[in-house]
Amino acid sequence: MKNHKKVNIISLGCSKNLVDSEFLLKQLEYNGFEIHYDSNLNKCDIVIINTCGFIKDAKEESIDAILNYVQAKENGDIQKLYVMGCLSERYKNELSKEIPSVDKYFGVYQLKEIVEELTSPYIVDIDFKRIITTPSHYAYLKISEGCDRTCAFCAIPLIKGNHKSKSIEQLIKETEYLASKGVKELILIAQDLTYYGYDIYKKFKIVELINKLSNINGIEWIRLHYTYPLNFRKELISEIKQNPKVCNYIDIPVQHISDNILKRMRRGVSNTSTLQLLDNIRTSMPNAAIRTTLLVGFPGETKKDFEQLTNFVSDFKFDRLGVFEYSNEEDTYAYKHFKDNVSLKLKNERANIIMEIQQSISKQLNMQKIGNTYKTIIDRKEGEYFIGRTEYDSPEVDNEILIKNTPNMPYGQKGLKIGNFYNIKINSAEDYDLFGEISKNKN
Repeated sequence: MKNHKKVNIISLGCSKNLVDSEFLLKQLEYNGFEIHYDSNLNKCDIVIINTCGFIKDAKEESIDAILNYVQAKENGDIQKLYVMGCLSERYKNELSKEIPSVDKYFGVYQLKEIVEELTSPYIVDIDFKRIITTPSHYAYLKISEGCDRTCAFCAIPLIKGNHKSKSIEQLIKETEYLASKGVKELILIAQDLTYYGYDIYKKFKIVELINKLSNINGIEWIRLHYTYPLNFRKELISEIKQNPKVCNYIDIPVQHISDNILKRMRRGVSNTSTLQLLDNIRTSMPNAAIRTTLLVGFPGETKKDFEQLTNFVSDFKFDRLGVFEYSNEEDTYAYKHFKDNVSLKLKNERANIIMEIQQSISKQLNMQKIGNTYKTIIDRKEGEYFIGRTEYDSPEVDNEILIKNTPNMPYGQKGLKIGNFYNIKINSAEDYDLFGEISKNKN
C-alpha cells in the first residue's frame, strides 16, 4: 500500500555508509514510502541523515547537515528528523543534549529499529535487496563491518566494534540481486578485506569469496578496496593475477614508511616488510595499478620521518595516492598516549608536498599510456565528453578517460552508451585525466 509520506535519506561519509543507506531505502520503498536520496526537496515528511564520525572534517560536515535540517524542521518544511550512522553511534548522548530537535538518534547497527520507528515492519525476506544510488552499472558490496586491528589513530573499532563478516551465502545472494539490476562492476569494501571470514569460518576466506562471486553471470569486473598490508597473502595476489574478472587494481593503505611512525601507529608492519610486499605485488603483477593512502602529521613525525616518506613516494611511484592529515580523535590510542605535536600548518604543508610529488608521478605514468588501448566502462556524459574508466581506476577517486562526442562517432548519433564497455585508444594525457577515442568494436 502507498504510504504517501516522503522520506529523504542524506548519506554522508564513505561508501560503506552508502550501502547502509541503500538497504534502508529498499526497506522503506517496500513499506510504501515515497523515497528520495540526497534530494534537495524543499518540503519532506521525514529526513534521515546517515552520518560520518571518522575524523574532524567529516564530523563537522555531519553536524552542519543536522543543523541545516533542524532549521528546516523549525521552519515547518519537514515533520520528522532522524540521525543514524557513525557520528550518532559515537556521540549519541552528547548529540541528544546539544541538538534535542532531532526526533531520535540511531547507531550503526540499528537499521531495523529505524524502519520500525517509522511504524513499518522490517522485512527480513528482502534483506539482500537495495536501491542502487550509484550509476546502475557499478555498486559497492560491503563484505564485513568493524575491525580487529588496533591502529593508534583509528576510531573505527570504537564505533563499529570487532570485525564482523557477512557469510559467503549472503554475499552471493546480494551480488546475484545486483547483477539482476544491471551491475557489471562490483566493488568489494570493508575496513579490512584481507581479514574477511576469519570470525565465522576460522580461516581467511577472501580468495574463496572472490572466486565464487566471479562465477555470477553479469558481473564483469570485481574491484578490491582496502586491503591491509599485514598478513597480505600470496593467494590473493595469485587470484587477482589469474582471475580475468578481478581488476588489476590493489588498494593497500600503507599510511607511512618510517619505522618510527609505523611503530607508533601500531600498524604491525615495518619499513622492510612493507617494501617487500609492494615489491612482490609489482613483480608478480607489473601491469597492476597500486593505490595507497598516507597519513601525515602523526604525533612524533619528525622532519627525518617525513623526508623518508617523500623519498618513498618518489621512488616507488604509486599509480594512485591519497593523503590524510592526522586528526586527533577522542579515545583512540594516539589520543590517550601521544601529544598532537605537529601543527595544523605543518600537516597541511606536508600533505601538499606529497600531493605535488604524486601529481608529477601521475602525469608521467599517464603520458606513458598514450597510444595504448584499454577496455573502458562509460560512467556518464558531461557536456561534449563521455567519461569512462579502465580497470585501473575506481569511481570518484581515480583517473578518468574523456572521449569527445563527435558527429562521426561510432554507435549512432547518440554516441556511447552509459554502462557499456568500449576499447578506447589514448591520444593525450594530463596530470589526472586521459583523453581517448574509439579504437575497435564494442566489447
